[in-house]
Amino acid sequence: MIHKITIPLYHEEVAPRFDMATEVLIIILSKDNIIEEKKTIILPRSSADDLSHLILSEHTNTLICGAIEEEYYQFLKWKKIDIYDSIAGDWSRAFHFWSKNTLKPGDILSNRTIEGKNV
Repeated sequence: MIHKITIPLYHEEVAPRFDMATEVLIIILSKDNIIEEKKTIILPRSSADDLSHLILSEHTNTLICGAIEEEYYQFLKWKKIDIYDSIAGDWSRAFHFWSKNTLKPGDILSNRTIEGKNV
C-alpha cells in the first residue's frame, strides 16, 4: 500500500501557516515506510483552497503542517486525512518523528540552546 505525506514548507521547515505556504513537499512511501519518491511542488500563490485541492488530488493520507484554520482542518479530516497540525521546526525531523509514531500535534522540533546546552 502506498502512503503519501504532504508537508507545506518554508525553506527547510514546516510552513508556520497552512494558508501562506507556496511550496509543498510530498513524500511517497511504500510498505514499511520506505521512501519511494520525494517531490516538491511550487504553488503559483499562497491559498488554503489551492493547497487543499492539491492535497486531495495527490491522494494524500497524512498532512504535517503548522497552523491551519479550523474550516480547512475539519474539511480535510472529513476527507479522512490524518493531520498533525501546529508543528514547528525542520520538516525532516517532523517526518522522522512521524515515522517512529512519536509525532504529536503541537510539537516544536527546533533545536534550541538554553544556558549553553542544546535542548
